[in-house]
Amino acid sequence: MISMTEGHGHTLTGDIQQHAKFASHILKNQRDIWVYLPPGYRRSTARRYPVFYLHDGQNVFDAATAFGGTEWNADEAAEELINRGLIEPLIIVAVGSVGEDRIHEYTPTNGRLEPNGDSAAKSRGLLRAYGRFLVDELKPFIDQTYRTRPDKDSTGLGGSSLGGLASLILSFWFPNTFTRIAALSPSVWWDDSIIHRIVEEIDEAPRSSKIWLDTGTHEEGWERVGHLRDQLIERGWRLHNDLHYKEVQGAEHAEWAWSARFEAVLRFLFPYVPPQQRTQRQKPVISTRPYPAQVNAPIVRLRRIRHKEATTISI
Repeated sequence: MISMTEGHGHTLTGDIQQHAKFASHILKNQRDIWVYLPPGYRRSTARRYPVFYLHDGQNVFDAATAFGGTEWNADEAAEELINRGLIEPLIIVAVGSVGEDRIHEYTPTNGRLEPNGDSAAKSRGLLRAYGRFLVDELKPFIDQTYRTRPDKDSTGLGGSSLGGLASLILSFWFPNTFTRIAALSPSVWWDDSIIHRIVEEIDEAPRSSKIWLDTGTHEEGWERVGHLRDQLIERGWRLHNDLHYKEVQGAEHAEWAWSARFEAVLRFLFPYVPPQQRTQRQKPVISTRPYPAQVNAPIVRLRRIRHKEATTISI
Protein backbone atom coordinates (compact mmCIF):
# COMPACT_ATOMS: atom_id res chain seq x y z
CA MET A 1 0.00 0.00 0.00
CA ILE A 2 1.40 3.38 -1.01
CA SER A 3 0.94 6.26 1.39
CA MET A 4 -0.90 8.96 -0.53
CA THR A 5 -0.52 12.70 -0.11
CA GLU A 6 -4.03 14.10 0.10
CA GLY A 7 -5.11 16.03 -2.97
CA HIS A 8 -2.20 14.93 -5.22
CA GLY A 9 -2.53 12.46 -8.09
CA HIS A 10 0.26 10.24 -9.35
CA THR A 11 2.90 12.02 -11.44
CA LEU A 12 5.12 9.25 -12.76
CA THR A 13 7.09 9.55 -15.98
CA GLY A 14 8.82 6.73 -17.86
CA ASP A 15 9.18 3.06 -17.02
CA ILE A 16 8.92 2.69 -13.24
CA GLN A 17 8.60 -0.58 -11.33
CA GLN A 18 7.39 -0.92 -7.76
CA HIS A 19 8.43 -3.52 -5.20
CA ALA A 20 5.95 -3.03 -2.38
CA LYS A 21 6.70 -3.99 1.21
CA PHE A 22 10.26 -5.08 0.51
CA ALA A 23 11.29 -6.89 3.69
CA SER A 24 14.60 -6.54 5.54
CA HIS A 25 15.76 -9.26 7.89
CA ILE A 26 18.52 -6.94 9.13
CA LEU A 27 16.24 -4.03 10.05
CA LYS A 28 13.16 -6.17 10.73
CA ASN A 29 10.83 -3.91 8.78
CA GLN A 30 9.40 -3.35 5.30
CA ARG A 31 9.47 -0.48 2.83
CA ASP A 32 8.41 0.33 -0.71
CA ILE A 33 11.04 0.39 -3.45
CA TRP A 34 10.59 2.13 -6.82
CA VAL A 35 12.89 1.44 -9.77
CA TYR A 36 13.22 3.78 -12.75
CA LEU A 37 14.41 2.10 -15.96
CA PRO A 38 15.99 4.31 -18.65
CA PRO A 39 14.73 4.76 -22.21
CA GLY A 40 15.75 1.77 -24.34
CA TYR A 41 16.10 -0.60 -21.39
CA ARG A 42 13.64 -3.13 -22.82
CA ARG A 43 15.07 -2.94 -26.34
CA SER A 44 18.79 -3.08 -25.54
CA THR A 45 18.69 -6.46 -23.84
CA ALA A 46 22.46 -6.90 -23.76
CA ARG A 47 23.21 -3.54 -22.18
CA ARG A 48 23.89 -3.04 -18.47
CA TYR A 49 23.43 0.19 -16.54
CA PRO A 50 24.88 2.07 -13.57
CA VAL A 51 22.58 2.40 -10.56
CA PHE A 52 21.80 5.42 -8.38
CA TYR A 53 20.20 4.59 -5.01
CA LEU A 54 18.24 7.45 -3.42
CA HIS A 55 16.94 7.70 0.15
CA ASP A 56 13.45 8.97 1.01
CA GLY A 57 12.28 7.21 -2.12
CA GLN A 58 8.66 8.28 -1.71
CA ASN A 59 9.77 11.83 -2.58
CA VAL A 60 11.76 10.95 -5.69
CA PHE A 61 9.23 10.29 -8.49
CA ASP A 62 5.66 10.88 -7.42
CA ALA A 63 3.72 13.82 -5.95
CA ALA A 64 1.11 11.39 -4.65
CA THR A 65 3.59 9.86 -2.19
CA ALA A 66 5.96 12.81 -1.67
CA PHE A 67 6.13 14.91 1.47
CA GLY A 68 3.76 17.84 1.02
CA GLY A 69 3.08 16.71 -2.54
CA THR A 70 6.44 18.04 -3.74
CA GLU A 71 8.62 15.48 -5.51
CA TRP A 72 12.16 15.61 -6.88
CA ASN A 73 11.10 15.04 -10.52
CA ALA A 74 13.98 12.59 -10.78
CA ASP A 75 12.17 10.60 -13.47
CA GLU A 76 11.57 13.66 -15.66
CA ALA A 77 15.15 14.85 -15.15
CA ALA A 78 16.63 11.49 -16.09
CA GLU A 79 14.38 11.06 -19.16
CA GLU A 80 15.23 14.52 -20.44
CA LEU A 81 18.98 14.27 -19.90
CA ILE A 82 19.28 10.73 -21.28
CA ASN A 83 17.25 11.58 -24.40
CA ARG A 84 19.44 14.64 -24.99
CA GLY A 85 22.62 12.60 -24.59
CA LEU A 86 23.80 14.63 -21.59
CA ILE A 87 24.08 11.79 -19.07
CA GLU A 88 24.73 8.08 -19.20
CA PRO A 89 21.53 6.01 -19.17
CA LEU A 90 21.08 4.76 -15.63
CA ILE A 91 18.74 2.92 -13.30
CA ILE A 92 17.44 4.90 -10.30
CA VAL A 93 16.35 2.99 -7.20
CA ALA A 94 14.18 5.04 -4.84
CA VAL A 95 14.34 3.50 -1.38
CA GLY A 96 11.34 4.47 0.72
CA SER A 97 11.88 5.59 4.29
CA VAL A 98 9.93 3.97 7.12
CA GLY A 99 8.01 6.53 9.18
CA GLU A 100 9.45 7.02 12.63
CA ASP A 101 12.35 4.67 11.86
CA ARG A 102 13.73 7.16 9.35
CA ILE A 103 15.73 9.28 11.77
CA HIS A 104 17.17 6.17 13.42
CA GLU A 105 18.18 4.53 10.13
CA TYR A 106 19.77 7.67 8.68
CA THR A 107 21.91 8.60 11.69
CA PRO A 108 25.26 7.08 12.72
CA THR A 109 25.16 7.74 16.47
CA ASN A 110 22.81 8.06 19.43
CA GLY A 111 22.53 11.81 19.07
CA ARG A 112 19.65 13.96 20.25
CA LEU A 113 16.84 14.32 17.75
CA GLU A 114 16.82 18.14 17.70
CA PRO A 115 19.63 20.35 16.32
CA ASN A 116 19.77 22.48 19.47
CA GLY A 117 20.33 19.42 21.63
CA ASP A 118 17.48 20.28 24.00
CA SER A 119 15.47 17.15 23.20
CA ALA A 120 15.73 14.27 25.64
CA ALA A 121 14.88 11.79 22.89
CA LYS A 122 17.83 10.19 21.13
CA SER A 123 18.39 8.28 17.93
CA ARG A 124 19.11 4.57 18.01
CA GLY A 125 21.93 5.19 15.53
CA LEU A 126 21.04 2.47 13.03
CA LEU A 127 22.88 3.85 10.00
CA ARG A 128 25.41 1.03 9.84
CA ALA A 129 22.59 -1.53 9.95
CA TYR A 130 20.73 0.42 7.25
CA GLY A 131 23.91 0.35 5.18
CA ARG A 132 24.08 -3.43 5.57
CA PHE A 133 20.46 -3.61 4.40
CA LEU A 134 21.40 -1.68 1.24
CA VAL A 135 24.57 -3.67 0.57
CA ASP A 136 23.56 -7.19 1.65
CA GLU A 137 19.82 -7.26 0.93
CA LEU A 138 18.60 -4.61 -1.48
CA LYS A 139 21.55 -4.32 -3.87
CA PRO A 140 21.83 -8.09 -4.50
CA PHE A 141 18.11 -8.16 -5.26
CA ILE A 142 18.37 -5.22 -7.67
CA ASP A 143 21.41 -6.78 -9.36
CA GLN A 144 19.54 -10.08 -9.79
CA THR A 145 16.33 -8.49 -11.04
CA TYR A 146 17.67 -5.83 -13.41
CA ARG A 147 20.57 -5.52 -15.87
CA THR A 148 22.90 -3.51 -13.66
CA ARG A 149 26.60 -2.87 -13.63
CA PRO A 150 27.17 -3.96 -10.02
CA ASP A 151 30.75 -2.72 -9.61
CA LYS A 152 31.49 0.10 -7.19
CA ASP A 153 32.42 2.58 -9.92
CA SER A 154 28.91 2.21 -11.37
CA THR A 155 26.99 2.52 -8.09
CA GLY A 156 25.82 5.79 -6.57
CA LEU A 157 24.04 6.80 -3.39
CA GLY A 158 22.27 10.05 -2.63
CA GLY A 159 19.85 11.92 -0.45
CA SER A 160 19.03 15.20 1.25
CA SER A 161 19.15 16.44 4.83
CA LEU A 162 19.75 13.37 7.03
CA GLY A 163 19.71 11.37 3.79
CA GLY A 164 22.61 13.49 2.54
CA LEU A 165 24.52 12.89 5.76
CA ALA A 166 23.79 9.16 5.50
CA SER A 167 25.02 9.02 1.90
CA LEU A 168 28.36 10.58 2.78
CA ILE A 169 28.98 8.39 5.80
CA LEU A 170 27.92 5.18 4.05
CA SER A 171 30.35 5.97 1.23
CA PHE A 172 33.13 6.09 3.85
CA TRP A 173 31.95 2.90 5.56
CA PHE A 174 31.26 0.96 2.35
CA PRO A 175 33.84 2.34 -0.14
CA ASN A 176 33.84 -0.89 -2.14
CA THR A 177 30.13 -0.50 -2.90
CA PHE A 178 29.27 3.21 -3.34
CA THR A 179 31.47 5.74 -5.14
CA ARG A 180 29.13 8.29 -6.79
CA ILE A 181 27.71 10.29 -3.90
CA ALA A 182 25.12 13.07 -3.70
CA ALA A 183 24.80 14.93 -0.39
CA LEU A 184 22.19 17.67 -0.79
CA SER A 185 21.92 19.93 2.27
CA PRO A 186 23.44 17.29 4.56
CA SER A 187 22.61 17.55 8.26
CA VAL A 188 26.15 18.43 9.32
CA TRP A 189 24.78 19.50 12.72
CA TRP A 190 23.98 15.93 13.75
CA ASP A 191 25.43 14.93 17.16
CA ASP A 192 27.74 17.93 17.54
CA SER A 193 28.85 17.57 13.91
CA ILE A 194 30.03 13.98 14.31
CA ILE A 195 30.63 13.92 10.55
CA HIS A 196 33.87 15.86 11.06
CA ARG A 197 35.21 13.16 13.36
CA ILE A 198 34.18 10.47 10.88
CA VAL A 199 35.95 12.27 8.01
CA GLU A 200 39.02 12.73 10.19
CA GLU A 201 39.31 8.95 10.44
CA ILE A 202 39.64 8.58 6.65
CA ASP A 203 43.23 7.94 5.63
CA GLU A 204 42.76 9.42 2.17
CA ALA A 205 40.09 10.00 -0.43
CA PRO A 206 39.06 6.81 -2.26
CA ARG A 207 40.55 7.10 -5.74
CA SER A 208 37.25 6.48 -7.54
CA SER A 209 34.95 8.45 -5.25
CA LYS A 210 33.00 11.46 -6.60
CA ILE A 211 30.97 13.67 -4.27
CA TRP A 212 28.31 16.28 -5.00
CA LEU A 213 27.95 18.49 -1.90
CA ASP A 214 25.62 21.48 -1.65
CA THR A 215 23.55 23.74 0.58
CA GLY A 216 21.08 26.59 0.29
CA THR A 217 21.90 29.98 1.74
CA HIS A 218 18.46 30.23 3.36
CA GLU A 219 19.06 27.08 5.40
CA GLU A 220 19.81 27.40 9.08
CA GLY A 221 23.51 26.81 9.72
CA TRP A 222 24.29 26.47 6.01
CA GLU A 223 27.88 27.63 6.56
CA ARG A 224 28.66 24.31 8.25
CA VAL A 225 28.58 22.58 4.87
CA GLY A 226 31.38 24.83 3.62
CA HIS A 227 33.51 23.74 6.56
CA LEU A 228 32.85 20.11 5.59
CA ARG A 229 33.94 20.92 2.02
CA ASP A 230 37.23 22.27 3.35
CA GLN A 231 37.80 19.15 5.41
CA LEU A 232 37.13 16.86 2.44
CA ILE A 233 39.68 18.81 0.41
CA GLU A 234 42.21 18.36 3.22
CA ARG A 235 41.57 14.60 3.10
CA GLY A 236 42.33 14.43 -0.63
CA TRP A 237 39.21 15.25 -2.62
CA ARG A 238 39.86 17.70 -5.46
CA LEU A 239 37.43 20.60 -5.82
CA HIS A 240 35.90 20.88 -9.31
CA ASN A 241 37.21 17.40 -10.10
CA ASP A 242 35.94 14.62 -7.84
CA LEU A 243 34.26 17.06 -5.42
CA HIS A 244 31.61 19.50 -6.60
CA TYR A 245 30.48 22.07 -4.06
CA LYS A 246 27.60 24.48 -4.57
CA GLU A 247 26.01 27.18 -2.43
CA VAL A 248 22.57 27.88 -3.88
CA GLN A 249 21.57 31.49 -3.27
CA GLY A 250 18.14 31.81 -1.66
CA ALA A 251 17.50 28.06 -1.54
CA GLU A 252 15.71 26.61 1.49
CA HIS A 253 15.86 23.24 3.20
CA ALA A 254 12.96 21.85 1.17
CA GLU A 255 12.02 19.30 -1.49
CA TRP A 256 11.47 21.98 -4.16
CA ALA A 257 15.01 23.23 -3.71
CA TRP A 258 16.52 19.76 -4.05
CA SER A 259 14.35 19.05 -7.09
CA ALA A 260 15.61 22.23 -8.76
CA ARG A 261 19.23 21.07 -8.68
CA PHE A 262 18.80 17.34 -9.28
CA GLU A 263 19.56 17.63 -13.00
CA ALA A 264 22.94 19.14 -12.13
CA VAL A 265 23.58 16.28 -9.71
CA LEU A 266 22.96 13.72 -12.46
CA ARG A 267 25.19 15.58 -14.91
CA PHE A 268 28.09 15.61 -12.44
CA LEU A 269 27.82 12.03 -11.19
CA PHE A 270 26.70 10.27 -14.38
CA PRO A 271 28.04 12.29 -17.34
CA TYR A 272 27.67 10.90 -20.83
CA VAL A 273 30.89 9.34 -22.10
CA PRO A 274 31.18 8.65 -25.86
CA PRO A 275 31.74 4.94 -26.61
CA GLN A 276 35.23 5.56 -28.01
CA GLN A 277 36.30 7.12 -24.69
CA ARG A 278 34.97 4.41 -22.45
CA THR A 279 37.48 2.10 -20.80
CA GLN A 280 37.03 -1.59 -21.37
CA ARG A 281 35.08 -3.02 -18.45
CA GLN A 282 35.37 -6.52 -17.13
CA LYS A 283 32.30 -8.67 -17.49
CA PRO A 284 30.22 -7.94 -14.37
CA VAL A 285 29.86 -10.64 -11.78
CA ILE A 286 26.26 -10.90 -10.67
CA SER A 287 25.51 -12.15 -7.17
CA THR A 288 23.53 -15.38 -7.20
CA ARG A 289 22.78 -15.31 -3.50
CA PRO A 290 19.12 -16.37 -3.13
CA TYR A 291 16.54 -14.12 -1.50
CA PRO A 292 13.38 -16.23 -1.83
CA ALA A 293 11.02 -13.80 -0.14
CA GLN A 294 12.10 -11.00 -2.47
CA VAL A 295 12.86 -12.79 -5.73
CA ASN A 296 9.40 -14.28 -5.85
CA ALA A 297 7.66 -11.08 -4.77
CA PRO A 298 5.38 -9.48 -7.36
CA ILE A 299 6.74 -6.60 -9.41
CA VAL A 300 4.23 -3.91 -10.19
CA ARG A 301 4.80 -2.03 -13.41
CA LEU A 302 3.40 1.44 -13.01
CA ARG A 303 1.66 3.05 -15.95
CA ARG A 304 3.92 4.89 -18.36
CA ILE A 305 3.03 8.58 -18.40
CA ARG A 306 4.70 10.78 -20.97
CA HIS A 307 3.84 14.07 -19.32
CA LYS A 308 3.55 15.13 -15.70
CA GLU A 309 -0.15 15.20 -14.92
CA ALA A 310 -2.51 14.12 -12.20
CA THR A 311 -3.89 10.66 -12.87
CA THR A 312 -5.11 7.60 -11.06
CA ILE A 313 -3.36 4.26 -11.30
CA SER A 314 -3.99 0.90 -9.73
CA ILE A 315 -1.19 -0.41 -7.57
